[in-house]
Parts: sequence; C-alpha cells; structure tokens
Amino acid sequence: MRVLVVYESMFGNTREVALAVAEGLGTRVAVEAVEVGTAPGTLPADVAMVVVGAPTHAHGMTTPASRADAGQRAGDRRVSRGIGVREWLDGLRPAGASIPAAVFDTRIKGPGLVWGSAAKAAAKELQEAGFRIVRSPESFLVGGPTGPLFDRLLDGEVERARAWGAELGSLAPASAVRGG
Repeated sequence: MRVLVVYESMFGNTREVALAVAEGLGTRVAVEAVEVGTAPGTLPADVAMVVVGAPTHAHGMTTPASRADAGQRAGDRRVSRGIGVREWLDGLRPAGASIPAAVFDTRIKGPGLVWGSAAKAAAKELQEAGFRIVRSPESFLVGGPTGPLFDRLLDGEVERARAWGAELGSLAPASAVRGG
C-alpha cells in the first residue's frame, strides 16, 4: 500500500512543495508523487491515502481560463499543461471504503480571507466524493503579487512542507507504513 500525492503546478512552486511533502511522507510510508495530468481517474486498490496540492487562483482552485493566463506568464516554467485538480476531482472516486486524504495549496502571502485557498475548495470536493480529510488544509506561501519574490516560494516553505509530509505519514493507514 502507498500514499499518492497528486499536484497541479503552473510556475513550479506547487510541484516543489508536493515533492517535499512526498519526501517527508517517504520517511514513514511508501509514496508516489504525480502531476495531475498523469494521475489515475480511479484510485488503484493499493492507494491507502491521497494528498492533493494545487495553486490558488482567483481565491480557489484553478479554472481553464486561470490556467491559460498563468501558463502565458509562466512560459517555459509551466509544469501542468493539461487538466487541473478541479477537473481531476470532478471524476475521482475512492476505490473502496472512505480513503483518508489531505490537501495543500500554494498561495500569495497574506491573509487567507484576502487571497483564498485552493486547498479548502479541494477538501470540500474530496469530502463530497467520499474521502475522509485527516488534517486541516495547509497553505504554503509564495511572494507576490509584485516584487523580487513574486511567484517564488518564501524561505522556509520547502522545509515546512517536508515536515508537514512527515506529520501526514503518522496519519496514514498502517497498511501504508514502511515495514508495516
């Protein structure tokens, strides 16, 4: 059994956080990180927990229009070129009993009430699909909307993501624990 980390990323920040989360999870459980365009529509039977990460656009999950805009700004840095987490979640169903899940997003530094959260929206979608959210949604911060840190993770966020992943590993089902 394993934990599946699925992420959407435009500028590479959410991918960087997802890989750090997977690294932290990997200290305790078997884990695989995949970009949403290659993620399975139905979770394989060996997935004991899912972690979903997405960038925050316009106060929530991305849309085709917001991805197109971000894609133009990202240029060659663009990571996700197909569907987004919103579309993936629309068709996703757990393979069996209520599967544990956790969500994170990347968003501009500042009050969540001002910038919104893709993670909160994704958590709601997962719950409605029958998943069990095991931890409150988490946000990892990028600089912006202007200045030298625009569209870059703030110092310490990758390390915080790695630690958050290790914490999630302690919440994973025993079937996913290494040696368990």
